[in-house]
Amino acid sequence: MNMPRKSKRKTAVNTSGKRKTAVARATVRKGNGRVRVNSKPIHIMEPELARRKALEPVQIAEAMNRLADADVIVDVQGGGQMGQVDAIRTAIARGLVKWNGGAEGDDEELRDEFIRFDRSLLVNDPRRKEPKHQMGRGARKKWQKSYR
Repeated sequence: MNMPRKSKRKTAVNTSGKRKTAVARATVRKGNGRVRVNSKPIHIMEPELARRKALEPVQIAEAMNRLADADVIVDVQGGGQMGQVDAIRTAIARGLVKWNGGAEGDDEELRDEFIRFDRSLLVNDPRRKEPKHQMGRGARKKWQKSYR
């Protein structure tokens, strides 16, 4: 009885990216290089600046021939527009590094290229909004005092 050989590659890889209050969850699976964000192709994302920023990890992976056999599906929630874009690019980059590494771990060559381009592609940004403090109108501004 011949058992089929197991592939080294996983059937799907799930990753996430965060920025401020935006959370993006990416699934990378076998396909032909399509990238979708919230069920829409990433290439129709508006505004153009957001699209170009979200496509950075995709373009790097294409240049290294690491995207041809993978489809990336991203679901993003919360936050504002640019926070979501940063979360999307982190989730895509992490997913591609994990997917191309196969069973033995991560793709070191792709990871090094992402880090050389921009470290925030693989690392979440921990910065958050500072809360308002008492005796003021915001986090830093205080009520003015007059001593006359």
